[in-house]
Amino acid sequence: MTGEDYVTEADRTLEKTYEEPMDLATYVDRIFENPTIASHASKYLLEAIEAAGTRTVVEEGEEKERYRFFDDPHNDGEHAILGNTEVLNRFVDDLRSIAAGRAKDEKIIWFEGPTATGKSELKRCLVNGLREYSKTPEGRRYTVEWNVTTAAAEERGLSYGSSDPTATDDQHWYESPVQVHPLSVFPEEVRERVLADLNDDLDDHVPVRVDAALDPFSREAYDFLEERYRREGEKSLFSAITDDDHLRVKNYVVDVGQGVGVLHSEDDGPPKERLVGSWMHGMLQELDSRGRKNPQAFSYDGVLSQGNGVLTVVEDAAQHADLLQKLLNVPDEQSVKLDKGIGMDVDTQMLIISNPDLEAQLNQHSDRNGMDPLKALKRRLDKHQFGYLTNLSLECELIRRELTNESAVWEAESYDELEDRIREPVRVSVKDQDGETRTEEFAPHAIEAAALYAVVTRLDEENLPNGLDLVDKALIYDQGYLQEGDTRREKDDFDFDGEAHDGEHGIPVTYTRDTLAELIQTDRDRHHSELAVEDIVMPRDVLNTMAEGLSDAPVFSTGERSEFENRIVPVKNYIFDQQESDVIEAIMHDKRVDEETVGEYVEQVYAWETDEPLHNDRGEEVEPDPLKMKLFEIEHLGRFSEAEYEGNLPRESVRNFRREKVITSLNRHAWEHRDDDFAVEDVDLTAIPVIKTVLESHDWDDVQRTFEDFDPRQWDDPPSETETATVKDRTIDTMVDLFDYSEASAELTSRHVMGQVSYRWD
Repeated sequence: MTGEDYVTEADRTLEKTYEEPMDLATYVDRIFENPTIASHASKYLLEAIEAAGTRTVVEEGEEKERYRFFDDPHNDGEHAILGNTEVLNRFVDDLRSIAAGRAKDEKIIWFEGPTATGKSELKRCLVNGLREYSKTPEGRRYTVEWNVTTAAAEERGLSYGSSDPTATDDQHWYESPVQVHPLSVFPEEVRERVLADLNDDLDDHVPVRVDAALDPFSREAYDFLEERYRREGEKSLFSAITDDDHLRVKNYVVDVGQGVGVLHSEDDGPPKERLVGSWMHGMLQELDSRGRKNPQAFSYDGVLSQGNGVLTVVEDAAQHADLLQKLLNVPDEQSVKLDKGIGMDVDTQMLIISNPDLEAQLNQHSDRNGMDPLKALKRRLDKHQFGYLTNLSLECELIRRELTNESAVWEAESYDELEDRIREPVRVSVKDQDGETRTEEFAPHAIEAAALYAVVTRLDEENLPNGLDLVDKALIYDQGYLQEGDTRREKDDFDFDGEAHDGEHGIPVTYTRDTLAELIQTDRDRHHSELAVEDIVMPRDVLNTMAEGLSDAPVFSTGERSEFENRIVPVKNYIFDQQESDVIEAIMHDKRVDEETVGEYVEQVYAWETDEPLHNDRGEEVEPDPLKMKLFEIEHLGRFSEAEYEGNLPRESVRNFRREKVITSLNRHAWEHRDDDFAVEDVDLTAIPVIKTVLESHDWDDVQRTFEDFDPRQWDDPPSETETATVKDRTIDTMVDLFDYSEASAELTSRHVMGQVSYRWD
């Protein structure tokens, strides 16, 4: 493409975003064609969220429907809010009530939570989502602009300051500085009739409401035109005032400063200035307004002015606690004053964001009971609490975001896909002190180790069912189940009763990020066994460094340090189990049982139990073969010995196994697919836990049975032309080709595993 092509493409993009201004009558016709463009603030925000659709996620072990809006889809997920789906869903439910005028109209929505829980991402996500929604046909946002020069004759025209306009010049159209709704131009009784007719045709439980009058700036223009045409005896007064020579309806793209007001923690000034703006005193002398302050001389740069029409956000609200009481009546009265004599109606959804320190400020007088001066404010705050992530996969995703430029939101059809993402290595480019770039690799399971440790520190032990540790709880929360050998137990099988405080405290992602960044940035060797590999960070490096750094991190109290240090052992054990599983699967990769053999076994067992005949290749009916089933159970399952059979016939233990592990799973599958024609050959074999184990996992007994001369004690430097050397070469290659290890990380991981296995090898 040439430079001109890119410019043309940009032109097309903006053509889709903006429209030519229209007259008021055309706008009214347009809203009857597309009512969403007339929505009031809370309804508009709700529609923007719902327009993005939903997806199903698992959080804290339960399936939830999540609004994709909070995945920041229009910005490629850069500011996605990970987790906290239930909190966000409650926010949308409250927003729906506010929009419909059913309840909570007087509420100020409050998001509270400790640092690094996604509160700042919420603000960015809202801004991004609203901006992009406003570019769509359904989300178009409109306001009005005025030009009074044609009626001003030789007098000063409407302006934001002194000027010398000509009647035909487009630069003398002045937009409402607070995005006033176009229907506000109509007299109240006419506006109500328009809305009644609009809502009668609206197939929606949330009617459109426009209660705000014209803003002071627009009122100044309206009054000027009304007075001029009334003096001239104009009979169609409203038509003259709103003629397209004076009034146009124009669309605007919602953004910070135009439909979205954001008050940052560092913004200062008097309360009135932060809320609505300030008077420009030099202009008061220039602009005639019949003996009073002229609204043209007002800046309209306060948070409510900028957010009028859509959303007002007070960021880090503890820094603006003095404003909160000033905001008390804004939601229910929908008005605010520029000055004692000049008020302004506002239509905005108010939202404040804070750390827990705001709550401490609000509760400073709580011991005074009914005399608490902040009681009215607290009653108006509708609190939604963000917590730390308690899902392993989400924490892995967040850590990867913090270390790399990845932004895409993880979506998966099954948990198996997420498992692959969790265990993946991460490779990061780092510049050293000499300016040279090197690649540091977090070995497979290293990010998983950091994420699991962080999650485990955030989980409450109070409601932990007997027999489970915090790692088990973390896995249940992420998967929705716990796989224990052949047995899969769903979350509902566990008793998680009791008041848990999961996610309220723990290791924040910022600590994890800084620890991992320091690990790859510091120019020091990490010696593993006899290898000095500088560019590989192993899971044990991560866990040891995170635990060691607790004592120096000021963010943790003494009690937290002690508690977190005590929780690292089960995490280390679990991560080692994952590494061990990788090594075993790589060793046994070429020895896997093929799916056809497994399928034949399942069909044999099904026929054995149901007395249904099998058919051979010629279509002839044959009986199930007890020898085939026996050999599969002894050689591939490794669960039984010859002693558990009488000849080829199974004893009670084998019969129970077949019924409880294989037939029960088949019956469950048949029930789930009862509306279809059930056939055992159509069953997904990996849906049967015991069969999934056969297809996808092995143990050291399998290794020992398959490779009789294998000796893990020789792994570091196996003698040439031995079975151990052959197995090692093939294992390293498999770990690299199929499991995404680098050669160095495969060597380090397998050495670590074999070092532990050697002690118990028989």
